[in-house]
Formats: sequence, structure tokens, C-alpha cells
Amino acid sequence: MTIVTVTTSEGRLSLEQRRELALSLTDAVLVPEVGQFAPPARIGFQVHFVERTPDRMAIGGRLLCDQSPAPDVATFDICVMDAAWPTPVRKQVTENVLGAMAKACAMEQPSPAWWTTFRTIDEGSWGSRGSVLSILDLLGSGVFTPERVAEIRKALG
Repeated sequence: MTIVTVTTSEGRLSLEQRRELALSLTDAVLVPEVGQFAPPARIGFQVHFVERTPDRMAIGGRLLCDQSPAPDVATFDICVMDAAWPTPVRKQVTENVLGAMAKACAMEQPSPAWWTTFRTIDEGSWGSRGSVLSILDLLGSGVFTPERVAEIRKALG
């Protein structure tokens, strides 16, 4: 249902921070997506951690290896199935993701060099279990609130 890809400089996150983020980033998207805290829905979420060496990342037109101190760069690509994603819900997901990262890094606020992208995959363009998967197939799973089911059905027509 959802993939969050976290890209950071090599060594930015410890194993313990990745463990914390695996769960907190899942829940950061899960709750707005299904409309409630539903641990059984976690199986439909993946978090991928990608590390790049400082000579393979740039900000402001300069490689991180050429900056001292290097900015604390991170990107979060949030990829979700087409559903009801109005601006307030996207905003909440973005704030949840950035807040989870700040908490895992013991920071009061997210770094200004942490950026998010929010992408929806068109209906019919998401595959799993050897076939195309629709969010409509998942609405009867019991994890979505009735309100979210109605919003998603209305959004997809």
C-alpha cells in the first residue's frame, strides 16, 4: 500500500534509529491513510533506507563532501496508492514523517535540508501478489474507518 524511502548521507542513521523509524514512519502514514491506528495494516507498508556517500549528494549546487560542515540532508519519498489524499491529509503525513525523523534523531525540529515528496500511484498501476492491486480491494479488510472508506470510494468514483 505504501512505500517510504528515506535517503540520507552514509552513516547518518544508526541501526537503532532505523529500527525506530521503521515503525514510526509506517505509523506516520498508516494512521492518515486508514483513518485510525491499526497495527494489522502495518504489513502493507514498507520503509526503505538508502545511504549515499557525501560525494553522491549535493545541495546548493555543491557536493556534500565539498561543504564544511555538510548540511544534514535527507529526503523522504512517500509513495501511496491512489485514494483520497486531499491537501490537509498530505500535510499531516508530511508533518508526521518529518516529526518522526526529528524524534529519532533527538532533534527539537526537522532540519531545513530534509525534504519530502508525496506521490500517488494511479489506480491500476500498483502490483502485488503477481497481479495489479487496487486500494478498492483493501477497503473490506477492516482496517479502514468507515469515513475513510467513504472518502476513498468518492475520490475514485
